[in-house]
Amino acid sequence: MNIVKEILKGSPKAMARAISLIEDRDSRAQEILKGIFPYSGKSIVIGITGAPGSGKSTLVNEIVNVLKEKQKKIGIIAVDPTSPFSGGAILGDRIRMMRHSADKDVFIRSMATRGHLGGLSKASSEAITVLEAGGKDVILVETVGVGQDEVEVVKLADLILVILTPGAGDDIQIFKAGIMEIADIFVLNKADSPETERTEQHLKAMLDLGLNKEEIPPIVKTVATTGENVDSLVKHIENISSGQKEKMKTARKKRLILWMLKDIISEKIYQLFDFGIKEAELEDYVDQIFRRETDPYTIADDFIQKLKDS
Repeated sequence: MNIVKEILKGSPKAMARAISLIEDRDSRAQEILKGIFPYSGKSIVIGITGAPGSGKSTLVNEIVNVLKEKQKKIGIIAVDPTSPFSGGAILGDRIRMMRHSADKDVFIRSMATRGHLGGLSKASSEAITVLEAGGKDVILVETVGVGQDEVEVVKLADLILVILTPGAGDDIQIFKAGIMEIADIFVLNKADSPETERTEQHLKAMLDLGLNKEEIPPIVKTVATTGENVDSLVKHIENISSGQKEKMKTARKKRLILWMLKDIISEKIYQLFDFGIKEAELEDYVDQIFRRETDPYTIADDFIQKLKDS
């Protein structure tokens, strides 16, 4: 099977195979990515973040339902916490989305964070490239929702949804998490709660005080379990996507490419380090640092110099 050609035809099997190779750091993945990269970059990538229990997965399900009615081809990347035993992803999100798995126009993939800062792995951005080349119109990236490092989602997405739950204390955490700066839309999910109005007022007050933007992000109230107002949320997404100035879109896409390039370079430097030093030698350095005979910064500088000299 020519994986590149099959991906460009939209084959779910080929896309799944390519993402597996990416996650396994297989040498074949790079050639596949080189082959499909010219055909990527045309999808709308939506980052969905928020605290655990805010209903992100249920909301993603309902967004998919609305997008399917609009005849959109959809990709879903559910970034899950890494299993401490297998290193793989905990597949809770994928199980909840299983009712879409039989749809040929919906591709779902659960990916492990692998301990990456912010809950997002380098493999996730490369998986997005695969889905874009596979012809997906909209790609939803649902993050693990682990706290302050969630702002990392901006590296992957064209548009960010921040999901909050009325009465759950999320509003207090907004400043700490830095989420005010990255949100394009705030979603008050579980809006059938009696705390909804208070939380909305609190959020608006904080946005007025703390946000230095020309336009305040819209606040959309939803009840994901019933699908209430999710169609309105999708309209807001479409309006923001279509209303973004071309100069702004280009700048954002270039920024995503810059981050991707930095991640690839960092990965390749790490691989040089990983293959260029024996485990016994590394343990010896650890012992020296432990005995305070040297420090980790000196050792790191020595390794960098060796890479430069090689």
